[in-house]
Amino acid sequence: MEAVGRSLTDAVRKLLRVPNVDEKAVKELVKDLQRTLLQADVNVELVLQLSKWVEERSLKEKLPPGITRREHVVKVLYEEMAKFVGQDPAKAEVQPGTFRKIMLVGIQGTGKTTSSVKLARFFTKRGLRVGLVCADTYRPGAYEQLLQLAAKAEIPVYGEPGKKKPEEIAKHGLDHFRKERSDLVIIDTAGRHRNEKDLMDEMKRIASAVQPDEIVLAIDATIGQQAIYQAKAFHEATPIGSVLLTKMDGSAKGGGALSAVVATGSKVKFIGTGERVEDLELFVPTDFAGRLLGMGDLNALLEKVKEAEVKVPEAKVRQFMEGRFSLRDMFDQMENLRKMGPLRKVLQMIPGAGSVPEEQLGVAEEKMKAWRVIIQSMTKKEVEEPRLVDSSRARRIARGSGRSEREVRELVNQYFTMKKMMKQMKRRGPMMKGMPFMKK
Repeated sequence: MEAVGRSLTDAVRKLLRVPNVDEKAVKELVKDLQRTLLQADVNVELVLQLSKWVEERSLKEKLPPGITRREHVVKVLYEEMAKFVGQDPAKAEVQPGTFRKIMLVGIQGTGKTTSSVKLARFFTKRGLRVGLVCADTYRPGAYEQLLQLAAKAEIPVYGEPGKKKPEEIAKHGLDHFRKERSDLVIIDTAGRHRNEKDLMDEMKRIASAVQPDEIVLAIDATIGQQAIYQAKAFHEATPIGSVLLTKMDGSAKGGGALSAVVATGSKVKFIGTGERVEDLELFVPTDFAGRLLGMGDLNALLEKVKEAEVKVPEAKVRQFMEGRFSLRDMFDQMENLRKMGPLRKVLQMIPGAGSVPEEQLGVAEEKMKAWRVIIQSMTKKEVEEPRLVDSSRARRIARGSGRSEREVRELVNQYFTMKKMMKQMKRRGPMMKGMPFMKK
């Protein structure tokens, strides 16, 4: 979905640069929207419907007091995109001291087993005692794979290798984790195909035996519009409570899968955004739409800060967001961001951060270790005011740190790029305040 996000962000930026937002500018925005969504494999009828709503509301609605036509159009686009990807967020609340059961189902090859571990970690990070049950008796090494993945996240696993009745294994697993006083048990079932009658029947038997509180269907986002057939087939076999879309990080067809699932009336609850066990997010349509449009997702960012246990004083954050920071402040904040995952992904969640060039982010990712020693070789005044670093100072700093002059210049350039980005975000403030994820 990154390509979709970049294209939509570019379309919004183009609108923001237009001197006069008139009918022609709105129609141009709608064309860009259509082109982007069709390239993302979104159903043609859905694209036409969405673009019609955006155009009609942008041109015909009366402007609310205090906002410009430009801001109104962006707000309309944001609201319609949020409706398009699901509107109301799903809830994932499990209370400590309860005993809830989630059954995970899906087509073979969707990344279902990995997703079961991601789900388990998602809930353990929220203070719950979670257990995993391997009820996949078909795939060789299924139990060993689950055990290996779960060990990284320190999640206990129950399985009975060699046994053939998954419904019995699932029941035994529930008994085991009930004795362990677990709050939540996730049952990983065998991957199946919607046409494989025996496996679908087995899924019904497991559901009947364990009476899960929720059945979660894992769907591979790379299949695009074909997701609609999987969602329908599984729902007919056993009622699906929610959907987990895997591989949403790099899929060109992610928009097609997402819109197809939403069109069935199914609730998308989670999205997998990478390969690590931490790369699972609760799906909030408004935040997701904001991220696609380059408006960021502050809720997801705050959640990641909480999970990474990054402690940053509020006053320091305010100074940073206003562009008042030193070279050391910038480095410390980038170190904190890195604890939450790759900088590219984290910065996508910050409004306006899409303006940082890809090559700059690449440099930042690779150079953090070198920058630490460079900063240590600078004077206090140079750290506070990097403008002082001319060519002669850069040579001295490079000699003292054992790094090259080019690396010293890269660090200083990164500082001014970050300053510029924060100023852009501040100017964008009035428009951003109208978005739900900016409200307190």
